[in-house]
Amino acid sequence: MDLVKLGLYSLISMENFTQFTPFLLMFAVIYFFMIAPQMRKAKKERKFLTDLKTGDRVVMKSGMHGRVNHINMKEGTCIIETTAGKLKFNKSMISMDASNELNK
Repeated sequence: MDLVKLGLYSLISMENFTQFTPFLLMFAVIYFFMIAPQMRKAKKERKFLTDLKTGDRVVMKSGMHGRVNHINMKEGTCIIETTAGKLKFNKSMISMDASNELNK
């Protein structure tokens, strides 16, 4: 009698697992195609911003071009020298993709 109950319980739990399989597969697809690439890109951008040094040519996310004149690590800002003068920006406003294209 106990073996029958145990076998029935095993069958029911396997049925529950097969019901959740599509949800697990959807989560895996979303993770590998959306979340993981975004995390890799964010990691590259953080490395780009920490490796930034005085004299680097950069492009801001707004499209403004300039050269890094001074970096303030404490405030997380930098002074960009453009043809219009020197402007203070947050480091996070520097576009990694556009700056890499400019420096190729």
